[in-house]
Amino acid sequence: MPEQVTVSLPDGSTKALPAGATGADLAAAVGRRLAASAVAAVVDGQEVDLGRPLPDGASVSVVTAGSEAGRAVLRHSTAHVMAQAVLRLWPGAQYAIGPAIADGFYYDFALPGGATFSEEDLARIEEEMRAIVAEDQAFRREEHSLVDGLALFADQPFKREIIEGVGADAGLRAEAVGDIAPGGEVSVYRNDGTFFDLCRGPHVPSTGRLGHFRLLRVAGAYWRGDEKRPQLQRIYGTAWESAEALAGHLHMLEEAERRDHRRLGAELDLFSFPPEIGSGLAVFHPKGGLIRRLMEDYSRRRHEEAGYLFVHSPHITKEDLFQISGHLETFAEGMFPPMELDEGHRYYLKPMNCPFHILVYRSRQRSYRELPMRLFEFGTVYRYEKSGVVHGLTRVRGLTMDDSHIFCATDQMVAEIRSILTFVLDMLREFGLEDFYLELSTRPEGKALGTDAEWAEATETLRSVALEMGLRLELDEGGGAFYGPKISVQARDAIGRHWQMSTVQLDFNLPQRFGLEYVGADNARHRPVMIHRALFGSVERFFAVLLEHYAGALPTWLMPVQVAVLPVRDDHEAYAARVVEACRHGGLRAELSAADEPLGARVRRQKLEKVPYVLVVGDDDVAGETVGVNRRGGSRPERGVPLDRFVGEVVGEVTKRA
Repeated sequence: MPEQVTVSLPDGSTKALPAGATGADLAAAVGRRLAASAVAAVVDGQEVDLGRPLPDGASVSVVTAGSEAGRAVLRHSTAHVMAQAVLRLWPGAQYAIGPAIADGFYYDFALPGGATFSEEDLARIEEEMRAIVAEDQAFRREEHSLVDGLALFADQPFKREIIEGVGADAGLRAEAVGDIAPGGEVSVYRNDGTFFDLCRGPHVPSTGRLGHFRLLRVAGAYWRGDEKRPQLQRIYGTAWESAEALAGHLHMLEEAERRDHRRLGAELDLFSFPPEIGSGLAVFHPKGGLIRRLMEDYSRRRHEEAGYLFVHSPHITKEDLFQISGHLETFAEGMFPPMELDEGHRYYLKPMNCPFHILVYRSRQRSYRELPMRLFEFGTVYRYEKSGVVHGLTRVRGLTMDDSHIFCATDQMVAEIRSILTFVLDMLREFGLEDFYLELSTRPEGKALGTDAEWAEATETLRSVALEMGLRLELDEGGGAFYGPKISVQARDAIGRHWQMSTVQLDFNLPQRFGLEYVGADNARHRPVMIHRALFGSVERFFAVLLEHYAGALPTWLMPVQVAVLPVRDDHEAYAARVVEACRHGGLRAELSAADEPLGARVRRQKLEKVPYVLVVGDDDVAGETVGVNRRGGSRPERGVPLDRFVGEVVGEVTKRA
């Protein structure tokens, strides 16, 4: 047996260590700071526990607590501690899965006797978790045969189902449910000798490495995401590498709560979800409807300037259309059930606009001179989202897509994708979203149409165009649509959250399925390429993101009321009405707030309604044709501003965007 092993480090250097040395030993050999922050190691591309011996010649990197990979280890380890605490407090509880997720973790439980968690129970569970952390229990990995694994989890039916492989197509990530190797080995992590969990790992060396966590809320969740399966209780939490990082995240959550578009929608009287209509189906009130129209009108104008052709399509269609397109084959679970009509046809509410635009293209013979043909529609579509995922305007069942489908020749597609990305990113910037990156979603396994060669060409085309434009691009393996890969714009909002916004999809398959052609310059028939593009994504989702990004204080050009005029006393109302008229003559949306209650109360109300400019007029203003200007977000009011100067300034601000 060799006396030492030599491993390669990420910077290209090597490190010699005694035989049997672990990732923890390597971190200590590099330095105390690295050893203190190390939570796992990556050995030849595989994440492992710090305590795993290192093989000679391996490439090794140390995973630190503050990295994204390190935070995932911290969060998954904290999820185990939470499950352990729940089982201590509720003996006989059954536990399902507990993965790390973005910014936190969750775990699903079924409590004995049908008991339920309350929000007050979270403090009890946290207290028990801190006791487990104080015990500094080691995380120890064990491997068992399938038979032994089933015996080990004899009283845990959810774990047994995972081991048995029942419902293996339910879409659970492997790291969330444990590592069941093809040969039949079951990976288990054990804490104090009594608590154990099915898990791939890695985990922190011991529970004492944890502690910066908070349990957030309790929710319901169906087992395997199937509403026909048992409903479990899900506890969400968050965990971080330091008290400062945790405090920063909790502050962001508080800010997110303050900015929640559902709350702002009610406070500002913008939209609602009447129960008489149904879950996930919004109605926009006059102010919200005006904001929406302003967004759409601006988008229409920009599309018209960019050479898009406007079309319109119905909300329902015979099922044949979605059979040809492949939606019934690959997307049926996301569609509303069919309508059985007396005439002998089944009709569906449309979940996508693309097949309709294809029929517009196919309505007559096309020439190469017509390409690229850019069709555009604000088309409302309907998707049967499960009740558990419906969320305000960001996840609805009725949504309006600002959909464009571009039909072009193969030699035009690179230039067209470049043009589309430029158009999309410029538009997002104009709405105030400046910080973004792109995500490239590749072929989804098991439901993709077309050949490997077509997918490879489409994916490489999207990738190369984005990189040539100098855009940051990250990979989303398997996240593409069934007909082609896509680029999605991930925009960062004012408090650091990322939202998926615009999408661009390159499609060689639907033109084949519909037999699309054009006559080329050589008088031969050729097949066009199709590019799917949604700029807002959906009007509803974009509305919600803007509302949260701006905390309800939308840019002046988008606000339903841009100027509120408040007379100090009722004898100033005649002049206040003239101020309102001057604003409206300039194209501004202005309202008068009559002097029927104290001025301070009226000013506060206008500020709560996020009005950009609150004008107060009194004796001096009547005499001098001036206004007192309270700018939204300003620290001090401006007195004696000439009325014509004020109107000109705000009109100039608005016309830059409107």
